[in-house]
Amino acid sequence: MTDVAVVGGGPAGLSAALFTAKNGLDTVVFDTDGTWLHSTHLFNYLGIESKDGTEFVEDAREQVTGFGADIRQDEEVTAVAEDGDGFTVTTEDGEYSADYVVLATGADRDLAEDLGCAFDGDVVDVDVTMETSVTDAYATGAMVREEEWQAVISAGDGAAAALNVLSKEKGEHFHDFDTPEDAE
Repeated sequence: MTDVAVVGGGPAGLSAALFTAKNGLDTVVFDTDGTWLHSTHLFNYLGIESKDGTEFVEDAREQVTGFGADIRQDEEVTAVAEDGDGFTVTTEDGEYSADYVVLATGADRDLAEDLGCAFDGDVVDVDVTMETSVTDAYATGAMVREEEWQAVISAGDGAAAALNVLSKEKGEHFHDFDTPEDAE
């Protein structure tokens, strides 16, 4: 059983995986490499002056795996279901159990609908932490927005989901700020 299953390897999914893996949670990312970033060039991403979207995704994957996340490249998730102890994530290659699931599948909301998440119109209904109506299931990025789709917003949604998962796991509000060892 894994702690966190992330479905989607774009900015939202990789951001969620970065925070959870970096902070000690066993994290698996299922990525079919369908992110819109492959067709973009980033000029409007904070801290990046100019970068090809594909290069950004490759760098992000390297960073996420460096913190211990397991990226299952080209392993498509076909279903996500509650199983009483968390979730069962079904792929073409098998089934995986997870305590938490982060849906980061862009504008494809089918898995959220199949899981029974509430919708507000055409988008998945989430709270400020990106948690859906299904406890411990999170929806991020384009699936929770009508049209305001952008890489930085999506990454922020993934981070919000991850910080809420970490807060639940640690039993208190969790903050992820890195500081130099000599900072006072």
